[in-house]
Amino acid sequence: MNTKSLPTTDKPIEFFESEVRSYCRNFDNVFHKAKGSEITDENGVKYLDFLMGAGSLNYGHNNPEIKQAVSNYIDEDGVILSLDLYTKAKRSFVNTFDRRILKPRNLDYKLQFTGPTGTSVIESALKLVRKYTGRKSVVAFTNSFHGMSAGSLSITASKNHRQNHTPSDGVIRMPFDDFLSNGGDSFSYLEEMLSQPGNGFELPAAIFLETIQGEGGINVASIEWLRKIRKLTKEMGILMVVDDIQMGCGRTGDFFSFDLSGIVPDIVCLSKSLSGYGFPMALMLLRPQLDVWSPGEDNGTFRGNNLAMVSATKTLDHYWATNDFASDIAQKSRILSQKLTEMAARYCHIIESVRGRGLIQGLVFRSPAEAKLTMQNCFKSQLILETCGPRDEVVKLMPALTIPEEKLLDGLNRLRESIALVSQRGRITNYGISIPKRRIKEAELY
Repeated sequence: MNTKSLPTTDKPIEFFESEVRSYCRNFDNVFHKAKGSEITDENGVKYLDFLMGAGSLNYGHNNPEIKQAVSNYIDEDGVILSLDLYTKAKRSFVNTFDRRILKPRNLDYKLQFTGPTGTSVIESALKLVRKYTGRKSVVAFTNSFHGMSAGSLSITASKNHRQNHTPSDGVIRMPFDDFLSNGGDSFSYLEEMLSQPGNGFELPAAIFLETIQGEGGINVASIEWLRKIRKLTKEMGILMVVDDIQMGCGRTGDFFSFDLSGIVPDIVCLSKSLSGYGFPMALMLLRPQLDVWSPGEDNGTFRGNNLAMVSATKTLDHYWATNDFASDIAQKSRILSQKLTEMAARYCHIIESVRGRGLIQGLVFRSPAEAKLTMQNCFKSQLILETCGPRDEVVKLMPALTIPEEKLLDGLNRLRESIALVSQRGRITNYGISIPKRRIKEAELY
């Protein structure tokens, strides 16, 4: 067939793509390039990115140091896909992860390379805790999110994600820290339910939890609550699994989100920013005695993504060799917290509170409609961020951990400008407004 004679029929992407698409419905530009904390559309318009691949790009777009390491590896025809064969790239990553992350924390986890996504590692953890204990049920918490495959959805609480066909057999739902509206003690409730003989369920194999629930609304578990959970699981012979897929790799300030609490989970699930460059990669950390797998009992074709291992190794060496990077995150998190607190105080009629820790923080709006409008206004002002929470009432900020302070302040100025317009209801008609394509200097707002 002579394809040159065929007419060109360039249709919009949505003509071909499934209705399941989501992020592009809110941010419908066609993007072309990205660097650091900015992403540029095909018309050359630059946007500050406070979404960062839903937490998969903690070190920014096309990080130059990581990019160079990947480029060098490709140029020398390094192995790209290896299943679970040994490679130089894997050996380098494993030893670097041990040296930079595990040994400084006195951790002796074994490493399991699972399928390449966050939901893959959750599925592996579910299989392992049930195999090791011989028990089927697991505890999961209100407002939790653990992924979109069947097992992960079974322990996910969000109604929007779970849908009607999601299995839930063997899942015991308990209230997360501060979930009970009457001020009740969620830990005491959990302890009572697990220990009473008439509770109606078997002793669970494990407790799955996020130390900070991202999709659930940036709900932060207290250090005291986490320590009590860890103590209880040890006493009752229940495994503790921490889902650090979004909150790990520095997002909360330390490499692991649980570092501050001093607890040591039995299993840790990592993905998203583990590769440092947006390459798919997932890792399960498990205590050595839990490694009861038979060869090939849990596997996945793309568990040998060597490009991800190369980029992850460079990330660990470049950012986690000293405490300087964590200190820099702490400084920027203080700025973020201060500015969000000021916004919440000034616009308290539409903003209820500030939540979060490190560089995962958000504003809780009194109305989901106002949160959505704020997100839409920010996009018109060239700032990309998302909403989260059970009613999408939280405006969520996840800037790159490497973002320069001036760009962080610039993004916060754009956010505040958007909130100011939302608060001036007299200027809003059918939730449609036009924001000038200009940046307000910091001095004008603070």
